[in-house]
Amino acid sequence: MPAEKILSISEDLTIYHALEHKDALLDALSTTDELLLDLAQVGQIDSAGLQLLILLSKEAQRAGKSLRFVAPSPAVSDVIELCNLAAEFGTAPPVLTGAAS
Repeated sequence: MPAEKILSISEDLTIYHALEHKDALLDALSTTDELLLDLAQVGQIDSAGLQLLILLSKEAQRAGKSLRFVAPSPAVSDVIELCNLAAEFGTAPPVLTGAAS
């Protein structure tokens, strides 16, 4: 199993795309020990998208895997901050990091 995998989301994380993203994200998490989720291109995120990120975080914790959100777009950062969920996604080292390599 690869130690690290980078996955980029290039569509909005809204109710219109949540179901298709759910399967892809859970599949990606199942194939690696560390998933880096590049959120730089996410223009919009709603409660369905936020629920999806929370689900992915919980699944990673349950499976003993690492999940990091890299290069979050302003929309993603704003929603996480507004909902006071940075701690939900872990804070050491910061989950929300710079550009993916």
